Amino acid sequence: MMADGYILLIEDEMIVQEYNKKILERFGYSTKLAFTLSEARTLISKDMPRAIILDIQLPDGSGLEFLQEIRAFHTIPVLLLTAMGTPQDVIKGLELGGDDYLAKPYDLTVFLRRVEALLRRSYMIPQTLRYGPLRLNPATGKAFLNGEDMSLSQKEYLLLQQLVLHPEEVLEIGYLTESAWGVRLVEIDSSIKNTIYRLRKGLEGSGYVIALERGEGYVLERE
Repeated sequence: MMADGYILLIEDEMIVQEYNKKILERFGYSTKLAFTLSEARTLISKDMPRAIILDIQLPDGSGLEFLQEIRAFHTIPVLLLTAMGTPQDVIKGLELGGDDYLAKPYDLTVFLRRVEALLRRSYMIPQTLRYGPLRLNPATGKAFLNGEDMSLSQKEYLLLQQLVLHPEEVLEIGYLTESAWGVRLVEIDSSIKNTIYRLRKGLEGSGYVIALERGEGYVLERE
């Protein structure tokens, strides 16, 4: 059960909202409802939720575009709901920062377990992560080196966060990208090469490096 906060349900179908609200509150989760993106923005501006359940198609805009708005300043867990369940839709939603994906129609028990899994993962990460001169804030998605904002993109931050959570440990490429971005890469491609390159540049002079263990993965370690 959640310790505090609420789950924001963003969905324009009344019956779906009621079913989702009912099962979550039955198991002790506080919820708030938004039927449009405008309503969701108003609620978030007043009080950031603990997690967001987000429908992709809404009357006043795209849920995926709204997800990008959220990811510009927060790493809050987001479960995407949609009637469009093709692999391409799933990949797009996850690449834009969704943490999980559920295609309609879905079983309410499965829905509940997916939400609980998101919350467990978010509670496992402390409010502040520290490793040497690095300080990361998972709530804002910002990383600081010697107190200076590293100005990382969302992908850069999420990748660095995984490395900081497992310092001195070689992280296999698939595990690293799936944990950070929700997409499991089986080999190093240009996207991860470019992200690692920018992180290495940002760490110059810190005494720490991101090393490539060929055939294994990446590791954050002392120079």
